[in-house]
Amino acid sequence: MTGHRARLLCIASLLTIALGTPAAPAAEAYDPWPGLVQDIFSNRPMNDGNDVIGIEMPMRAEDAAIVPVTLRTKLQPSDSRRVVAITLVIDENPAPMAAKFTLGPAANVTEISTRVRVNNYTNVHAVAELSDGKLYVSKIYVKASGGCSAPAGKNVEEAKNRLGQMRYRQFTKSEQGPATSTREAQIMIGHPNNSGLQMDQVTQLYIPAFFVNELHIWQDDSPVLAMEGGISISEDPNIRFTYVSNGAKRFRAEAKDTEGHIFEHEWKVENPGT
Repeated sequence: MTGHRARLLCIASLLTIALGTPAAPAAEAYDPWPGLVQDIFSNRPMNDGNDVIGIEMPMRAEDAAIVPVTLRTKLQPSDSRRVVAITLVIDENPAPMAAKFTLGPAANVTEISTRVRVNNYTNVHAVAELSDGKLYVSKIYVKASGGCSAPAGKNVEEAKNRLGQMRYRQFTKSEQGPATSTREAQIMIGHPNNSGLQMDQVTQLYIPAFFVNELHIWQDDSPVLAMEGGISISEDPNIRFTYVSNGAKRFRAEAKDTEGHIFEHEWKVENPGT
């Protein structure tokens, strides 16, 4: 080996030591969404839904156990299609399908708000199924963690005493008439909605999953909204929504939970407290 070549090899070795071994390319982060499309939607084609369905959530949640989310339809009045159902998917949650909302054919629901648990930094997808049979998706990214395992806000005895209590609020403006006007209402259900990932602080054992998995809402006998819920819906489910009144005098709701309890209540539209 010549002295010149030896010097070059020595310099190369020193540079390798100084600079370190070149880093291997970073592995791409795993994206669960393609698998969720297969599992939840049977691999049906997904269309860009930015002009069809909007989703609003805080980018960084203050409390991962009660993250507010609003779903809003964007179809133009001239569009002959209607939104049949909206599915909310929290990609990184242990049970990603948070809820599926089925919209009453004559209720013209355009906005739904609720509160959800978020377990990890994640994409959240809203998938709207339209009357033409196609699916449209939009998404948002949320920074939150630990929501599914966060301790319940109420103790066991308090939660038991409030189990199934239902409240209804009407947000109609005083100048609006009872018929064919857009209104806003809210249904609240007292229920622990245990996720199955929470730990009893006394026994240190996991609390079994126990949550509201069905909710149906009618104005008189006309369906307004139905929800198929999962463990991602927060404690004491709270559903707020807009709808078009058909002149009904009464509002009623029926909820079921995973232990087979059925909760139902009926209210006067113009006087919810009775």
